[in-house]
Amino acid sequence: MSDSDVTIVAVDGPAGSGKSSVSKEVARRLGYGYLDTGAVYRSLAWHALDRSVDTSDATAVLEAMGDFDGSISLDPDDYWVRVGDTDVTEAIRETRVTEAVSGVARVPVVRHTVNARFRALVADSGRPGVVVEGRDITTVVAPDAPVRILLTAAPEVRAARRSAEVTGQDAAAVADSLRRRDASDSTVVDFMSAAEGVEVVDSTHLDFDETVAAVLAVAEKMQEVRDAR
Repeated sequence: MSDSDVTIVAVDGPAGSGKSSVSKEVARRLGYGYLDTGAVYRSLAWHALDRSVDTSDATAVLEAMGDFDGSISLDPDDYWVRVGDTDVTEAIRETRVTEAVSGVARVPVVRHTVNARFRALVADSGRPGVVVEGRDITTVVAPDAPVRILLTAAPEVRAARRSAEVTGQDAAAVADSLRRRDASDSTVVDFMSAAEGVEVVDSTHLDFDETVAAVLAVAEKMQEVRDAR
């Protein structure tokens, strides 16, 4: 996923690691676009649920994808996700979607098709760079990106952070949900360990601003190394 005119900052990490909020702020600081790949999978899951599709049925998911008309903003200051004319920016964060998204994302044909869409979005962004975050960005979607980062944190810290974001669920339920989602997604892609050439940023003991600063520092260092070659 390399376009000579677009610099890619690839960020991977487990659920609750802060990928989305940190990546969005990094994009703002750099003047880059921001692509939340997980939101695209979530919008497809929402679309499937809206049509009463069993998301554990790969064939049914593929059929639902046939009339999927999703779009997403790459502007970190005007972020939205739509399916057709419906704004699903908030709806895709509902618990029912979170529980269904792994079933959608683990279908190989879906991943192949969606990955191609990610590459097209970046290439056509019209921006000097795009921060792309998700599960397999550093290894599959953009393995040649000049900046590749694995953003992680201790499980209990990730659960606490996600719990603070989710209403209607207690910390234990959120922690259990994170464990189940990580276990399900890890059958498709390894997002818990850094591949060769990927820099790790552990935010366990960092607050939001410190994490953003750490990611920016890594991005600057990796870009300098790449430019020096």
